[in-house]
Amino acid sequence: MDLRYLVIEGNIGVGKTSLCRKIAAEKNAKLILEQFAENPFLPKFYENPERFSFPLELSFLADRYNQLKRELSSFDLFQELIIADYFFMKSLIFSSQTLDEDEYKLYRQLFNIIYDQLPKPDLYVYLHRPVEQLIRNIKRRGRAYEQNIKEEYLKKIEAGYYNFFKQQNNFKIILVNIENLDFINNENDYKKITDAIFNKTYKDKMTIISL
Repeated sequence: MDLRYLVIEGNIGVGKTSLCRKIAAEKNAKLILEQFAENPFLPKFYENPERFSFPLELSFLADRYNQLKRELSSFDLFQELIIADYFFMKSLIFSSQTLDEDEYKLYRQLFNIIYDQLPKPDLYVYLHRPVEQLIRNIKRRGRAYEQNIKEEYLKKIEAGYYNFFKQQNNFKIILVNIENLDFINNENDYKKITDAIFNKTYKDKMTIISL
């Protein structure tokens, strides 16, 4: 598969950023990472979701659009691959779970205005782990504002992603079950994932694989 723009996503704590960093270093790829840690509304949202969900989602919408527009338009010709640990559609998936009905309708209008202006990935990879593993990973990495994330919230986010996959047909998606893999500490596990991404051909718009 001729890959120029690769997106690797997944639920909170799945390991998407770690995998992106590892692949980018190996492939000498341009790496685009979401700048979530700089968002001042994120800690406030986890403490008081009802009050801060709308400003949080609006700020993420603006930040993601500005970053992707800037990074994708300044593509380095000497780097043949772009890898991102998020796709712009993430804004709609998360907002659908955090906003009330009226706020979401307004948010979606704003989203639709700018969505078509961004390039679509050549391949979109969704990493899946069971919620129990996600909770363990979240606890292990120790970000203070994430420690109160509940399993119910993670399940809602996962459902939002799956609903998105059913509705889109603009690019190829592979859903990869990695519950039995440790691609950080096990090189064979890492090679299983990279082989699935770079050395396989996917004819269908969506393919589900378990490694």
